[in-house]
Amino acid sequence: MSFFPDCSFGPPARLFAAAALIGVMMAAPASAQSNPDPVVATVNQQPIHLNDLKAAAETLPPQARSMPQQQLYPMLLEQLIDAQALLVEAQKTGLDKDPDVQRLVRMAQERAIESAMLNKLVRPQVTDEAVKARYDQEYAGKPGETEVHARHILVSDEATAKKIIAELKKGGDFAALSKQYSKDPGASQQGGDLGFFKKGDMVPEFADAAFALKDNEVSPTPVKTQFGWHVIQTLEHRTAPQPTFEQARDELRQSMVQAAIQKEVAQARSEVKVEKFNMDGSPAKATDTAEPPPAK
Repeated sequence: MSFFPDCSFGPPARLFAAAALIGVMMAAPASAQSNPDPVVATVNQQPIHLNDLKAAAETLPPQARSMPQQQLYPMLLEQLIDAQALLVEAQKTGLDKDPDVQRLVRMAQERAIESAMLNKLVRPQVTDEAVKARYDQEYAGKPGETEVHARHILVSDEATAKKIIAELKKGGDFAALSKQYSKDPGASQQGGDLGFFKKGDMVPEFADAAFALKDNEVSPTPVKTQFGWHVIQTLEHRTAPQPTFEQARDELRQSMVQAAIQKEVAQARSEVKVEKFNMDGSPAKATDTAEPPPAK
């Protein structure tokens, strides 16, 4: 039984899950690669190495990885011993010769090789220096993005929204009306307050209306979005401060990793010939060629 039931010690199930592995590997100290790799246990004389524990730890969620090694590694070692014992039993029964099992093993091996290839290609592109250069390009010396502080009341129909606007014009209390009418329970508990947000944080109809209002102004007409009808009051406009490099570093790194993966996959795809077939095996009309589609 696993101590971490949501985790797997196997390779990523999908190609693009390699991004998480790349992030972990790039964050690891360079000295880790030069550490000795002692045997920490054997099962029927088959060794389990320290690096096997490290590899298993890298597949765990951040909270588990943050545990002290003296606590985490003994638990992982017990799991690896259990897994090796099960493997011995499976081999005794010849399960490793089963065609379906061999297919799964082959797929897992291929995914591991894909992840290793992506790591080899992407690691040199996402160095600390490259991340800092991206930060300087996107943030340093540039003004922050405009934000608004707004609150809203969400209802199901336009007539109710118009009724609320009329009550506000007569001096009604926005927070009280939000608690009475709003379908947005999270916001209504705060009097409809959404805090500060950027334009891209909201659906376009809502954002356009909120940013167009002056400070303390209520939308003169209801605003319709996919969620219903909104009565919006913008409380304040401000220019958000730019994040520091430390605050932006992880997000920038992840964005750069994803972009590098997409580039490398596209390059690999452009160098192979792909023929697609229908689900019944008959030829499909559309066929990928070695030439990539034109960029949009």
